[in-house]
Amino acid sequence: MADEDNGTGLPASLEMAWGLRERPGKGPRPTLTLPRIVDAAVTLAASEGMDAVSMGRVAKELGVSTMSLYRYVTAKEELYILMADAGVGTPPDPSAGEGAGWRELLTDWAYAQRAVLMANSWILRIPITAAPVSPNQLAWMERGLASMAGTGLKESEKLSTIILIGGLVRNEATMAADMIDAIVKSGVAPQQALAQYVRTLGLMTGPDSHPAVTRLLESDAFSGSGEPDFQFRFGLDRILDGLAPLVAERSG
Repeated sequence: MADEDNGTGLPASLEMAWGLRERPGKGPRPTLTLPRIVDAAVTLAASEGMDAVSMGRVAKELGVSTMSLYRYVTAKEELYILMADAGVGTPPDPSAGEGAGWRELLTDWAYAQRAVLMANSWILRIPITAAPVSPNQLAWMERGLASMAGTGLKESEKLSTIILIGGLVRNEATMAADMIDAIVKSGVAPQQALAQYVRTLGLMTGPDSHPAVTRLLESDAFSGSGEPDFQFRFGLDRILDGLAPLVAERSG
């Protein structure tokens, strides 16, 4: 791999992801490439989970020695960043429509992120060790910030907004993934698991000891008759509701 310093402060593998480093022009084309390594790691994570991903296991899947991987990726944490970038992909074009306002665009952005994480829950198992610097991650960041163009918000406020919404997205997707994993391991159907939970709450609580929980159980909160994404939509709307007066003030 080339030794030139491009002054980015990034590892060589991430510079390659950005197209800042190329393989040497002379000699035969190598059979092992960075995209092949990342694809193998992603396939492994999607089929067996992040616990299965190691430099040794990825090398085995590719039929090469572990040391050969280190010519492209210097550490497992570096590979994780590249895997997450491949997993999230490039953000889709906004579906909110031409002329949509900041609220619709941020809602679209949040739901698009949520869909990606729900479909690739292994990404949620990758620890966050640094601010986003990979190509696709920054493309998502760009789209989130661009959603607030013309709002009059300060750049720091725009950044805080996408961090807040991104945190909601990640938390909701992680909770959903954890619950799905628990249900799969239990071997019980989701509706049966929910019914058992409600039944347990009813047995362990009462109007005297837990009046608020009792009112919850007597409501339709667990009936499944409401909006499927109610919790997520409720949290997102409250964030946007809180932002709306500030946008009105800044743009007024």
